[in-house]
Amino acid sequence: DSLDEATIKQQINLITDYLKRGKVIAYPTDTVYGLGCDARNAAAIKRINKIKGGKGRKPLLILISDFKMLKKYCWVNIKQMKYLEKIWPGPITVILKNRSNLPDELTGGLNSLAARLPKSEFLVKIINEAGFPVVSTSLNQKGEKQLADAKNLKKHFKNLPELAVDAGIIKGRPSKLIDLRDVKNIKVI
Repeated sequence: DSLDEATIKQQINLITDYLKRGKVIAYPTDTVYGLGCDARNAAAIKRINKIKGGKGRKPLLILISDFKMLKKYCWVNIKQMKYLEKIWPGPITVILKNRSNLPDELTGGLNSLAARLPKSEFLVKIINEAGFPVVSTSLNQKGEKQLADAKNLKKHFKNLPELAVDAGIIKGRPSKLIDLRDVKNIKVI
């Protein structure tokens, strides 16, 4: 990373400012580019669905900065915790029973919530600084393939996010999804 601390701090402040104001951002994750917003903000989540061109009943995942944040939004028992400590941070999203304190627009009205602790210091700093989980859904129109960079978004989207964070090309793969609600019966989805 050729960026100095001050520049990184400025970027983090800019991004968190947008998130706190209920804006939608296109941003790099440790896996792929994502569309994100404050996971508590129903209007921002609706905007993400509009950008993607979806109907918006599909549950979206959240990125968290630590286990404390996870426990605020999901029910996590000791066995689940032990499992999570082995796989996180990293490219694995887990489905847990949610505490029903996030909007239905995010969860699709389900009693479960998909969450992930990313393996990216930059992202974790943003989420920490914001103080809330951030929605993460792939940067693409419904039915189209995932974008590898945040350039020329006008070419791909009718409705644009308010901020696009360009980190060059990311040739990652979306995270793996695991249903961890029943520790005795962990399902890879």
